[in-house]
Amino acid sequence: MYNEARGLEAPSPWVWDEARTSIGRHFLRDLEGLWAGVLRLAAVVEEDLVRSVRALCDGSVELAEEIRGRKRDVEDWEATLERECVRVLALHQPVACDLRRVAAVLKINADLERLADFARHIAKRVGKLSEEPWGLPIPQPLENLATAALGQVRRGFDALARADVGLARQVIADDRGIDRSYRKVVAGLKHDIVADPRRVDAWLLFISTARNLERIADHAARIAEVVVYLKEGEGPRRPA
Repeated sequence: MYNEARGLEAPSPWVWDEARTSIGRHFLRDLEGLWAGVLRLAAVVEEDLVRSVRALCDGSVELAEEIRGRKRDVEDWEATLERECVRVLALHQPVACDLRRVAAVLKINADLERLADFARHIAKRVGKLSEEPWGLPIPQPLENLATAALGQVRRGFDALARADVGLARQVIADDRGIDRSYRKVVAGLKHDIVADPRRVDAWLLFISTARNLERIADHAARIAEVVVYLKEGEGPRRPA
């Protein structure tokens, strides 16, 4: 989760790097509020992802149910942040780099919404796996993928909070390794379906969960791309 070391309580580096000399005081205040809001939402989403992965790895149905019950709160927060972005755009009509900052908040907000959805999807899979005779514990390769995907999210959010382009580029580069791990996990699970068709329902749930984890890491990389874009004015190219 975010803390003072991550910069949540400090003025956002995205707002204060060169903006003080180029935009009005009121817009500066509103822009600071937008970035504080997106970082706080990121903290909530990160907590849900941590809990969902823990529920998956530990087979904790109770923890999974807690995550599923937080859906409305997160959705309300996302909607409020989106409305604030629209208000700022209408009120201040920013241009150039200032417009890019507000648009970035909208983009990140959308990625956070999807990440929150994936946290709930995984929590739902935990409940279904608990009902399968061979559903839990999950295979070790799938647990390793879950840990790696969560690491991508944490580093992606760190890069966002600190405006750290170097870390953001590392997150983007590491997404290729997550993709390879995902394909390897799925290939192994498909082999298991053939070898032991009695557990086909559990194997299919594992495959679906692996896909969710791969998408979580992908959204972390998308947020990292926004970090690079905001600092350098153009987006990085994904590794082939």
